[in-house]
Amino acid sequence: MKVKVSLLLISFFLLVSNGAWGQDKFVERSTDVLCVVPTATGLIKAVVEKDKKGMIQLGLSTATTLALNYGLEAIIKKDRPDGSGHHAFPSTHAAMTFDGATFLMKRYGWQWGVPAYALSAYVAWGRVHADRHDWWDVLGGAALGAGCALIYTRSFAKEKEIVIMPSTFGDHSAGVTARVLF
Repeated sequence: MKVKVSLLLISFFLLVSNGAWGQDKFVERSTDVLCVVPTATGLIKAVVEKDKKGMIQLGLSTATTLALNYGLEAIIKKDRPDGSGHHAFPSTHAAMTFDGATFLMKRYGWQWGVPAYALSAYVAWGRVHADRHDWWDVLGGAALGAGCALIYTRSFAKEKEIVIMPSTFGDHSAGVTARVLF
């Protein structure tokens, strides 16, 4: 039943986004709100089920996702397609929503993950449709968010020390440094 309700809501948003409700602003505003739904859903589910390990995993993956995302935006400084700023890559909205969706899928199964990924796909599409990002911006954000959630929801993450951080190398080079101690 929950999956059906989620799919109906997603269908509604897709239908409305193609309708005559001032579609560009609606799509942009709806993605602003919906990008946090998978993460909030994961947190609520973990709290309701008293899943402390899940709460910690979600907190760590969300914090890592945001830290890396903002670090990469500051280093890369890619202009937005609509010209409204220079922090397009990676998409924070896509990173957040795919982080939450991947957490839900890995921690609680496909019943939670599939609707969350469908919602994430809408958010990614909406950011491009609203001219806030290019496809590679949302793909980069999606990969970042999903990757962080995969790291923390796997059993080895608790047993190993994992450090991921933005870095600068030499005069004009920038990137990401990852360290895993076994």
